[in-house]
Amino acid sequence: MKESNEPALLREAEAADIFSDVDTAAVRTEYELLHLMRRLIARYGFGHFMIARMPLAEQQRFSERLVLSNWPSELVRQYDACESFQSSTLVERLRFTKLPVTGGPELLDIAAKPVDEAMVHRLLAHPEMARHFAVLLHTSNGDPFIAMLSGRREAPVGVECATLYLTLVQLFECLERTFDTGNSAREKLSSREVECLRWAAAGKSSDEIAIILGISTYTVSSYFKSATRKLDAVNRMQAIARAMRLKLI
Repeated sequence: MKESNEPALLREAEAADIFSDVDTAAVRTEYELLHLMRRLIARYGFGHFMIARMPLAEQQRFSERLVLSNWPSELVRQYDACESFQSSTLVERLRFTKLPVTGGPELLDIAAKPVDEAMVHRLLAHPEMARHFAVLLHTSNGDPFIAMLSGRREAPVGVECATLYLTLVQLFECLERTFDTGNSAREKLSSREVECLRWAAAGKSSDEIAIILGISTYTVSSYFKSATRKLDAVNRMQAIARAMRLKLI
């Protein structure tokens, strides 16, 4: 008797209308895209997702390349400390294929070396990070990005794999539009706003920035408020992170 593929078939049947109630062409913010990504992983039975720029140099850390994710912050810090991303099996395999890459925690460890048991143990401590499905995607300018879904479910195959890949391409187009929004923010930010964000990213307080720039603390706060609004952020820290990601500072 053949094993039933009913769960996978149901996911395939439902995939076509997963975003039927959403005008994806109108998505312009990371908040909207986060909502869609959460719907995607819930529909397909994954627990976590991340989209990151493909590392191009050894000194580039995971957190510096991360664009969109629901990974636990502690796991991001742990993975950064391992300094494995730029030399990982995941990155090496995606460099040489256009097909999806699947596997377990070993994908995130350094390629061409025995699996780091401590690293694997930390990842396995998160049940929703036991297995991964990853694809390489490119912007219209050719910049490479990695999109990865993680969970405890089996690897997608056949029609489900193809449908999931196409859905990720669709969502990546939405993400690229947020980059365009970022370009608009780059044009709107004043030089003073950029300076305040840059000094804040360097760890300076508002009082210290005021002294450095020769302006009042009140004026510094005003610059932060306007920059936060222009970057569509909810607070100063998110504005700094977004400005760094958009290479404004």
